[in-house]
Amino acid sequence: MRKQKGFSLIELLIVVAIILIIAAIAIPNLLRARIAANESSAVASIRTINTAEISYNSAYPTVGFSLLPALAGTTCAPPTSASACLIDTNLAAGQKAGYNFAVAVTTSGSINSGYQASADPQVANQTGVRFFCSFEDAVLRSGTASLAGAACVNTVAPLQ
Repeated sequence: MRKQKGFSLIELLIVVAIILIIAAIAIPNLLRARIAANESSAVASIRTINTAEISYNSAYPTVGFSLLPALAGTTCAPPTSASACLIDTNLAAGQKAGYNFAVAVTTSGSINSGYQASADPQVANQTGVRFFCSFEDAVLRSGTASLAGAACVNTVAPLQ
């Protein structure tokens, strides 16, 4: 009688079951890590917008604060109030690392006297869990619902 070489069906099923158990443990952790990375990127981007807004307001005091696209630019020689080149073009386009970014300005006469920057996940609970915002006081705030408009100003929990 010849001895057969190879694996039995039971042995292969056991190996597949072990691989599936490892995947069931690893995949949720990978997704949580991706969400955390997206949120970290959103926080850094809001801080970048805050710095750019303050720089823009100092450079162009007759304009005040700016909308998000005016902070970027394609030509920076020389920078102007319409193309200040203070942030990268990906962020100025309004989407980066699973988050949508928006900047709204408040006007007082002909000068933009304030701004509000917000970051919302593109797909809630998949690309991010928290929503972020900031306005001219440059304090970053977070919440579990959209913080656009008055919700940002009324939020009392600044991000530490």
